[in-house]
Amino acid sequence: MADTAAAPAGVLDRIGIPKPLLLGYIGVLLFMIGDGVESAFIAPYMADHGAGTDVKAGYVITVYGIAVMLASWFSGALSESWGPRRVMWIGLVVWVVFDVLYLVFALGTQNYALMLVFYGLRGFGYPLFAFGFLVWITGTAAKARLGTAVGWFYFAFTGGLPTLGALWASWMIPPIGEFGTLWTALGLIVVGGLVALVGAKARAGGDRVSAADVSTKDSLKNSISIVKTHPRIVVGCLVRVINTAPQFGMFVFLPTVFTKDIGFEQGEWLQLTSIIYGTNIFFNLIFGALSDKIGWRTTIAGFGAFGCAISVGLLYFIPVALGPDYYWAAIIVGMLYGATLAGFVPISALLPSMAPENKGGSMALLNLGAGGATFVGPGIASLFLPWFGSAGVTIAFVVLYLIALALTFFLKLPEEQGKSGGPLLDERPEPPAEKAAAPAS
Repeated sequence: MADTAAAPAGVLDRIGIPKPLLLGYIGVLLFMIGDGVESAFIAPYMADHGAGTDVKAGYVITVYGIAVMLASWFSGALSESWGPRRVMWIGLVVWVVFDVLYLVFALGTQNYALMLVFYGLRGFGYPLFAFGFLVWITGTAAKARLGTAVGWFYFAFTGGLPTLGALWASWMIPPIGEFGTLWTALGLIVVGGLVALVGAKARAGGDRVSAADVSTKDSLKNSISIVKTHPRIVVGCLVRVINTAPQFGMFVFLPTVFTKDIGFEQGEWLQLTSIIYGTNIFFNLIFGALSDKIGWRTTIAGFGAFGCAISVGLLYFIPVALGPDYYWAAIIVGMLYGATLAGFVPISALLPSMAPENKGGSMALLNLGAGGATFVGPGIASLFLPWFGSAGVTIAFVVLYLIALALTFFLKLPEEQGKSGGPLLDERPEPPAEKAAAPAS
């Protein structure tokens, strides 16, 4: 394909999308729609079809989260030596193969042991694909607009998982049921993967990032050595874990709380999920662009960590207190959570800039944090739920976000370290000379 977009380069430059990667963004959106189809109903569905209880279904999702966490780390480290394009192909193949095995031999026979195995192994798929593309973006986009380019990535990522994925499920479940809907998700995955990988196959930045003499072993070692050489990156990794851990943790119990305890219809819950993360995808763009102006760390701390500490509690306690007649209230607090969740978007621009000489290692830890959230969130839910109930799990998530707020104080760019100013007084993310070098609008 000679052209990846019909839109003039100037338009894409103005909105912050690297033109060569336009089809990659579209492919990631379609891929993540397929991945997100199950997000709002898979836990109770597995509980009713072989797992037995919500807690045991939560264990399956926790195993899945461990695989996601490991694959997220590998996506950054392996992209250095193999190239993002090859890593994305591996992720696509892994997802398709193990999803077929999961649907046929695990859910199809209601075999709990095989659920743990095949659903868990499938977890290696989406991080290699999606976060491999994120590495591609950070190596291609201009630094002056990196926050915006990353914001577009999360627009595509969250637009699929779970926003449009949940909406797709709400359309498909009534006519063909949950199991049939899961098969349609596989089709979306294949289409999205091919759009991204075939559409961007000849684009710069898709091949190995590191020098030719850097082996795969060296890339993996660099992703570990950064823990010692740049301890602030480890703090950033923890903040990234906390960013979406409650999001994934709530999928373990909120479907049951909202449909069985509060009394919303399943369709209302699925539509609420779409509204929450539909709000999130637009605020991903807003906070991505805003962070390039007011500072990446300021945005993460103020709008992300502090905002989510408030909104995640409201998302649970307001609907529970008001009941099924106040669906509109659930929509309002849901939109608030979706908006504040987007305040963490600039961390994908901040962390690689904190270690410019080892971007591969910083991206590996960043992606490890993103993957770790899919393990930590369901893990906390599964651990606390039997002892403290849904309210106790929610309070634990509020505390997590307050911890993230404190940790954010330590995330400083190299030129900021050692300064006497307050930790939230960001410098601009790049010097004026780099601003001048940005694509003209």
